[in-house]
Amino acid sequence: MYTVIHTERAPKAIGPYSQAIAANGFVFASGQIPVDPATGEIAGDTIEAQTEQVLRNLEAVLEAANATMDSIVKTTCFLSDMANFAAFNEVYARHIRNNPARACVAVRTLPKNVLVEVEAIAVTE
Repeated sequence: MYTVIHTERAPKAIGPYSQAIAANGFVFASGQIPVDPATGEIAGDTIEAQTEQVLRNLEAVLEAANATMDSIVKTTCFLSDMANFAAFNEVYARHIRNNPARACVAVRTLPKNVLVEVEAIAVTE
């Protein structure tokens, strides 16, 4: 049994997937990109600005599933350029303070040519 999670406070899925799925005490949040849900536009053109929006989107999805940023147990982070790793980490560390398990990889291209995407697994409150 599982529950589909949806919130208007995060961008709508742009394909055949859900913002998140809650199952067996876990929340599996789909990758968030830096789309401002109010405008549908990419938020900023720097890694810092885009990471801030990505993490706001992720937080909104987790809250809709009765989880928090502090309940994240695993993230997977996708960067368009590893040269952005240090700046990404600074923003990430301000929002995700519990040091969950993490993978961070560089990829050739992300949806809408953004600089960053983050997905997460969290436990429900």
